[in-house]
Order: sequence, then C-alpha cells, then structure tokens
Amino acid sequence: MAENDTELLDYEEEEEQEQPTNDTVVETKKPTGGYVSIHSSGFRDFLLKPELLRAIVDCGFEHPSEVQHECIPQAILGMDILCQAKSGMGKTAVFVLATLQQLDPVDSQVSVLVMCHTRELAFQISKEYERFSKYMPTIKVGVFFGGMNIANDEKVLKTNCPHIVVGTPGRILALVRNKKLNLRQVKHFILDECDKMLEQLGKIFLLIIYCKFEKDTLFPSLPQSLKYSMLFCSCRSCDVFVQPMEVYVDDEAKLTLHGLQQHYVKLKDNEKNRKLFELLDVLEFNQVVIFVRSVQRCMALAQLLVEQNFPAIAIHRAMTQEERLSRYQQFKDFQKRILVATNLFGRGMDIERVNIVFNYDMPENSDTYLHRVARAGRFGTKGLAITFVSDEEDAKILNDVQDRFDVNISELPNEIDISSYIEGR
Repeated sequence: MAENDTELLDYEEEEEQEQPTNDTVVETKKPTGGYVSIHSSGFRDFLLKPELLRAIVDCGFEHPSEVQHECIPQAILGMDILCQAKSGMGKTAVFVLATLQQLDPVDSQVSVLVMCHTRELAFQISKEYERFSKYMPTIKVGVFFGGMNIANDEKVLKTNCPHIVVGTPGRILALVRNKKLNLRQVKHFILDECDKMLEQLGKIFLLIIYCKFEKDTLFPSLPQSLKYSMLFCSCRSCDVFVQPMEVYVDDEAKLTLHGLQQHYVKLKDNEKNRKLFELLDVLEFNQVVIFVRSVQRCMALAQLLVEQNFPAIAIHRAMTQEERLSRYQQFKDFQKRILVATNLFGRGMDIERVNIVFNYDMPENSDTYLHRVARAGRFGTKGLAITFVSDEEDAKILNDVQDRFDVNISELPNEIDISSYIEGR
C-alpha cells in the first residue's frame, strides 16, 4: 500500500489544540476476573418450542451463555427481569427467545413491544426476531423508527399488523398518538440498553400508560450507580417495574472479555494514518471497525482508506436513515470488510465477523471504551482491540479504563500471534 501522512482535521473542535507529544505514560494492570460459560446445559433444557430449537441450531448456537442460562428460564415463566451483563454475552437472544416462546399470535394484536435508543439497534433487533422465528411463519415482526416515511409505517399497521413491534420511543409514540398503533394488548415490554432508554423517561412513561400497566411508579429499584443492559417485563404481573428479578452476570468492574486481546500504540496525531495502514497490511482480519471522534474525521478517513485500496465504508449520523441502514447491511453481509464509524455504531450493534477494533481516536470515557472494543470478541470469541494514544489526555482515559475494569492494556508488540485473535488459528 502507498504511504499517506495526511492528517485528519477535526472540524468539530473550535479551539486549537496543542501539538501532542509522544511522552505519554500508560500504566499497565494485571487482569483479574474471567469469562464463565455454561457448558453443562443446552437450549433443549429450557423446553423451548421445536421451531425455536431448529432456528437456534441454524444460527450455530451450541450452548447458552451465562446470561442466557440465568435469564431465559425465568423470563419464560413470566418473571420480570432486570439484567446487567457485558457486551457480547447474548442478552438480545434472552428476550427474543423468551418472548417468542410465550407468544400466541392473535391477528391485528401487538403482543410484544421492544424499545431501544438508536434506529440501527432497532433494525438489528427486528432481524434477530426474524432469524429466530424463521420456522414460525404466522408470527409477524415490525420495526418503526424516525427518519423513515411515517405513512409507510401506518400502512403496515393497518394492512399487516405485526405481533412484535420494535422501535425507538419518538416514532412509536407518534404512531400511538395518531391512533395507528394499539398497545392495549401488549403482554411483554422490553427496554434494551435500559440506562440509555431512561434518558427519554417522559416518552417511556407515556408508552407505559398506553400499555395500561397497573403501576405508575417507574424503576424504583434501579440503583443510579449501575447501568443496565435490559429490562424485561411481563404485563401480566401486578408488580411490573417494582420488584424485578435482578441478574448480574460478570461484575461491571471486570472487562476481561474472553479472547479479546487489548493493546495501545503511542504516536502523534499526524502519525495515525501511516500506522493504521501499516497494521491493516500486516494483520489478518475478517472485518474491522475503526472508531473516530467526529463525522468529518469519519468521512475523511474512509475516503483515505478507499484511495489506498482498502474495502472501507463509513457510517455516521450525518447520513440519511436509508443510507445508514444500507451501509450497515452491506457491512453485515460482508460486502465491505472495514467500517469507519463514530460512536453511533459503538453500542449494541452486533456483527459476527468483526475480530479487530481500532480506537483511531480515544473514546471520551471508560464506558464508551467498553462498548467500542466489545464489537470484537462477541459472545466469547477471539478478537483484537488496538487504541491509538496521542497525548496525555488519551493516556489518562486509558489508565482510567484499566483502573475501573481491572484489565491489562499493554503496548502493542512488534509481532502478534494470529491464533490469539482469529478463531481456528
């Protein structure tokens, strides 16, 4: 590949930054904790419908993860569940399988409502429902979110009403207020990425009223110091949101994602392109996600990669919704192998073939770091995360990550064993 030292300018920054030095200090920590998987049981032990078991086999799942082992049996019994687990542990499959198991579809009635905080995540979850219900042809799934023509959504609800609705709060609330979406028969209510959803508490509260929940007190048992990934509720319970079963799988203080190698590289900002191209040349990868801090840098870096003949594509918030979904699907379908993205793609998105993540720009905090690097090493598979550290502020954030999660992020060695980040090698 040709070398390119072009510096990516960050047009979103108003103040001129000082020239970064290479005298950054990154501390290393010894990792603690580990990954626990459940191999003593299988999905058949959950007494799932034969149609679900066939779909699970088709998806290549052999054993439930720890979070699935803990939550699915309880959810199937109709228990309210509040679940916290690290990224990539299969939380989505918990509520997808549990609701499909209990669903008795009735024409023109919505039985399941799933809310999430981004349009891309809503789209992904709807695809998971379609994947697991492939042998349940009578079940219909609908996904509704902003940025798309609401008239089309209204037409779907009128002519082919889904039994399962996945969407974002704004669009779902608009459809309810227009009397196009009836939530009176909803039996299961799911908030995915619950902590992010609570930032839209007003909309969630109104939707709960439309679902005719018996309680008007929201989440009194939620400790503010913790972040939750999922809230699964059965509307048949009279104690909805009040005393759910709380499940913690792998303490949040440990970021020892099984099989995920984590390293950093010290360099100046204007050296990032050369180093990135060099690493993409020498590393073997299935798919790569490269995170940057702004839309302008996202577009510029993707263009540079294409000019250097890398199969790259970009996703950022400045695109239309149709374009974002189209590019997401291209990447998921393996038509493109390198994705340049902002934090829009950093949480909840699941692409099975991604085995390398680059933090081209340092994330703003340890939470964002966790969600970014978890795009690789999903569900306990191998992966590699490489973070570029260009100044003292970057080093401080990386040290904060190590302190908070008890994880060792070491300097990138000259050579990396391929078998450490690629399955079957």
